[in-house]
Amino acid sequence: MKKIIAFAGSNSKKSINKELVTYATTLVDNSVATILDLNDFPIPVYGIDEETKNGIPENAQKFFDILQNADGIIVSLAEHNGNFSVAFKNMFDWMSRINQKLWNNIPMLLMATSPGNKGGTAVLSIAKNGFPYMGGNIIADFSLPSFFDNFKEGSIIDDALKTALKEQAIKFEKSL
Repeated sequence: MKKIIAFAGSNSKKSINKELVTYATTLVDNSVATILDLNDFPIPVYGIDEETKNGIPENAQKFFDILQNADGIIVSLAEHNGNFSVAFKNMFDWMSRINQKLWNNIPMLLMATSPGNKGGTAVLSIAKNGFPYMGGNIIADFSLPSFFDNFKEGSIIDDALKTALKEQAIKFEKSL
């Protein structure tokens, strides 16, 4: 069994990206998934003064270590004003201080969703362009538009979108 680590790039207790990432883990066969929540890893806001004074926060190191032991990573990024959420960016920044190649070339299924019809494509584009410089091995990606219209009771209800995500999950699975 392959070990998948999945998480939403959000600290919302009602994160639609967490719902999507949880669903996506069910589409990857021959794997066991652990779903992380950024809220379980509180850390101070990154700054060089904070790092110099107190070093790397224990929870940033824990999150990083969990990712390093994965066979695959599935992440669904929340989009705030066309960019990463502050919660994700903060964790990302701290982890990059541990190792700039923080994704460690681990195969990734990268996703985003939003209530709007663009489905988080702006943040997805930023991640697709930037993660490879940080050791990101993006095997597959997926954007779910109009979350509240297309996702009900733990599943994508639009057949074309459901098929599209399943195809990306299979592509990801084959890379593990």
